[in-house]
Amino acid sequence: MKAVVLTQLNSPLAVAEVELTPLQPGQVLVKNLVSGLCGAQLQEIAGLKGNANFLPHLMGHEGCGIVEEVGAGVTTVKVGDKVVMHWRKGEGIEAPFPTYTFNGKSMSSGKVTTLSEYSIVSENRVTTVPQDTPEELCALLGCGLTTALGVITNEAEIKLGESVLIIGSGGVGLNLIQGAKLVSAYPIMAADVVEDKRELCLAAGATHFINTGIEEITDKFDVIIDTTGIPEVLAKATTYLSNTGRLILVGQPKPGQEITIPTANKLFDGSGKTIKATQGGKTNPTDDIPRYIKLHQAGLLDIAKIVTHRFNLEDINQAFDLLRSGKAGRIMININNRKN
Repeated sequence: MKAVVLTQLNSPLAVAEVELTPLQPGQVLVKNLVSGLCGAQLQEIAGLKGNANFLPHLMGHEGCGIVEEVGAGVTTVKVGDKVVMHWRKGEGIEAPFPTYTFNGKSMSSGKVTTLSEYSIVSENRVTTVPQDTPEELCALLGCGLTTALGVITNEAEIKLGESVLIIGSGGVGLNLIQGAKLVSAYPIMAADVVEDKRELCLAAGATHFINTGIEEITDKFDVIIDTTGIPEVLAKATTYLSNTGRLILVGQPKPGQEITIPTANKLFDGSGKTIKATQGGKTNPTDDIPRYIKLHQAGLLDIAKIVTHRFNLEDINQAFDLLRSGKAGRIMININNRKN
């Protein structure tokens, strides 16, 4: 099968032939249909996700596919099921790390990967969805959308009419805007250095947009959600918090970086301010994915405003170059000649 392989850090990805191995107990073989690209994968390519000593390995952590085979003990999915592939743990067995054969040698890889024609996945990293669920929606439910909605409801706990600032408007940022609108936040300010993101953000539900490359933020906000992970941006964000403000960190700083809090005594103003790092919005895929699908069916979630570009698997490096540019929302990779 064709697969995207990270063979060397900070280098173009290989699209190469990789061989499957027999399933171990608790594993599921999935024929991949579509995969989303996440900014966290740029850190993976740079070796900043604890993966530097585990090369080569496969890539991707949000996708949609069809179950082709199940290993011993698997009970939550069956052959023929359409599934969301997600990095957060759901129901089922926590299976061993899968192995593949690459260049004649055994290669271990993650418990869920999505940028290949087929993937061996741990049972607790797949969730069955109705067959008519759009494939790109499934991919978003693997990370970008579920993380955003989890942050909004589980971490930020936004009250009706609270003000929200979302810094960075890639795939997760656009979903955060949509989630903030769903819970009736106001105003919803989107901040980005890329002017081309203005219309995308407003279409997703932002009431205001500010180009932080040329404009200054002067307001205070009840909730600030950062997707950039840039220490200087995070430091500045602490000064924009209201007296009940919560700063939620979605984007991760690089290993070894430090965050300085200007006039830290101001954190004690009002009822006390909060700074919190999130881990996928505390998403529970088994419980949350069916609820979010209902929202989409009701017309309350619009992925057309989130997905901005599509590529084939062979063009993966071009897709990642676009992701690095900051000029895209969510990028989707079509696999196995399927169209959404």
